[in-house]
Amino acid sequence: MMCESSLMRCLQLCVSLLMVVRLQCKVTAPERVEAPVELPFTLSCMVSKGRGDTLKQVRWLDVQNKTLLTYEPSQKDSVSGQQHVELAPSPKDTSAITIRRVGFRDEGCYTCIFDLYPGGSQEGHTCLTVTSRVTAEGNKTAVSGKAAALSCSYGLPEKVQQVLWRHTAKQRDSSGVASYAKYSDPMIEPPYQERAWLTPSLSHSQLSIRPVIIQDEGCYTCEYHTYPEGTKSATVCLTVFVLPKPQVSYKSTSPGVIEANCTAVSRPPAEIVWNVERDNRTMGPPVTSQLQQGDGTTLVISTLTVQSGLLKDVSVKCLVHHKGLESPIAVSMNTKIGTALTILISVTTVAALLVISLCFCLWKCFLRKEDDGV
Repeated sequence: MMCESSLMRCLQLCVSLLMVVRLQCKVTAPERVEAPVELPFTLSCMVSKGRGDTLKQVRWLDVQNKTLLTYEPSQKDSVSGQQHVELAPSPKDTSAITIRRVGFRDEGCYTCIFDLYPGGSQEGHTCLTVTSRVTAEGNKTAVSGKAAALSCSYGLPEKVQQVLWRHTAKQRDSSGVASYAKYSDPMIEPPYQERAWLTPSLSHSQLSIRPVIIQDEGCYTCEYHTYPEGTKSATVCLTVFVLPKPQVSYKSTSPGVIEANCTAVSRPPAEIVWNVERDNRTMGPPVTSQLQQGDGTTLVISTLTVQSGLLKDVSVKCLVHHKGLESPIAVSMNTKIGTALTILISVTTVAALLVISLCFCLWKCFLRKEDDGV
């Protein structure tokens, strides 16, 4: 009886030891990880071996439980697997693989299997979520009456249900501009119909507006409604310019004194400077004033007082600078051009009269000869 009791105790002890060894063998892997789309990403697992266990082989299974990559740690040339993954350097008892360029198809759960001897196979699981963010081009400027194009991009169109554009003007609530949903055509809201177009795309979305008006100024938000992550968005702001069309005029305010005015209506306000050729017979610096217009533009008036003889002797120019112009607009007030034009007209008129008189004289002479012949 004592022998049987001792034998039972030995068997229980062996079983307990085997269970302890089994419990010591486990695989550690992160439960969930996130990877940005279009970039490389590395997955890793670590095994805790039992006493006397030897790692013979490592296998990775993809989201469809197909073999992704296998290798034997003791043989460097034993790596085989799919082309878009590669074995990454890792510490002992750890396996790591790198997906060269993460895409939507790579989302899902992966299995890493460590084949141990004599401990058997141990496996772990890690689930990969592929992420993306909405990117927008920088802030834009457009000239009133011309075209403007605003763009956003999202790298996972497979997750997008709808793209929606909203416009937020200064001190106003946002309003819808256009939208595009999967399996439908782009929709343009009534205030923008005939002026706005939206590309039918769930990845690269471009909103085009033509012609642009002042009321289009503000910030535009492109919203990508995705599943299951929810709404992701980015914002780009549009500034609308109204280019100046300067005008100049002058009048005599007193004997020997002329008041010259240069005006420009624009958005934002233009800057007006005067350029007087060679000498400067001005009567003080120019005076500038601004008047806000009801349509959002600003009228800038610059007044320069000069001696009357200055306009006949030298070139006087009004230079208008504006953010929407590559170079300033120059408007000349040089009256020498007017004098030259007057002289040219006078000379032309006199020449024409002389020609007519000559023709008349020749005609008279011709008539006399005919009378004499008769």
